[in-house]
Amino acid sequence: MTGISTTAACALLLIAAFAQAQVPDDTPLWAYPMNPPDFEPSPDDGEPLRMKGSEASYTVTQLRDLFSAPTWRPEEHPVMPGIVREGRKPDIRACGVCHRESGTGGPENANIAGLPKAYMVRQMHDYREGRRSTAVPGRGPTRLMIAGAQAMTDAEIEAAAAYFSSLEPVARMRVEETDRVPKTFVAGWFLAALPGDATEPLGQRILELPEDLEQFEARDPHARFVAYVPPGSIARGAALVGDGRGRTVPCVACHGAELEGSDEIPPITGRSPTYLVRQLFEFRAGIRKGVMADQMRPAVASLSVDDMIDLAAYLATLPP
Repeated sequence: MTGISTTAACALLLIAAFAQAQVPDDTPLWAYPMNPPDFEPSPDDGEPLRMKGSEASYTVTQLRDLFSAPTWRPEEHPVMPGIVREGRKPDIRACGVCHRESGTGGPENANIAGLPKAYMVRQMHDYREGRRSTAVPGRGPTRLMIAGAQAMTDAEIEAAAAYFSSLEPVARMRVEETDRVPKTFVAGWFLAALPGDATEPLGQRILELPEDLEQFEARDPHARFVAYVPPGSIARGAALVGDGRGRTVPCVACHGAELEGSDEIPPITGRSPTYLVRQLFEFRAGIRKGVMADQMRPAVASLSVDDMIDLAAYLATLPP
């Protein structure tokens, strides 16, 4: 089900060319993988796919239908409301396709399982009303979120938010400090490891990859990830979270003693570190707006992208 083997470096060059005049110079482009112009998903061989521990089966074509969320593990969640299961044509794709039936999502979007209902409703209204976008124009996941939010009724937003907030978040992330990482390609708005043993320097970035690409592309909520982070970043992030190091406020001040969030404030542990870096950067750059964004902006105003990497690396090691 994978796309063409375009390396991450080539993808980042494409992003840079597209976004150079539109975002700040220090935009962490590695956190915004873009499908190259000639991206083509692999063809469907017509054979049904199966996942370990599930009785369901789907063809690749069925799994790529954005108006039909696959249900690999129905015993693990309530019945999906219609807007989550199938969306509403023509503009509202099924929420459960991208975010999965259990809300686990992936590096290209967000893990929304267990987020507070009020927070999710607020974010959908921010998408709808132009207060939330992306630092790199043209990214498919954000375009779909904006289009969906603008077309959804308030009742549909409430139903989707109630469903995903009822789900129990589950740890699916392994964090590893390292200097070298697998070489990658863009597999569809996210990165995946190339076959073989070729490696490259990690540098100052986070590389988040599915451990089993076929399982993740099949939208199985049991798919797991590895996040490669720079050496020392976890300890530095723990210090930033704890006392701010003079560059920010302790995260517990707003997100709670266990960083569990409340009401319109989200929990921030055990989530995608790539996603978290994007959000911190977009708060600082003023791309995320609105009441809650205004509260975040002073907290991130003095953070460098390296600080954001450290924070995200540490928070990803904690249970959700």
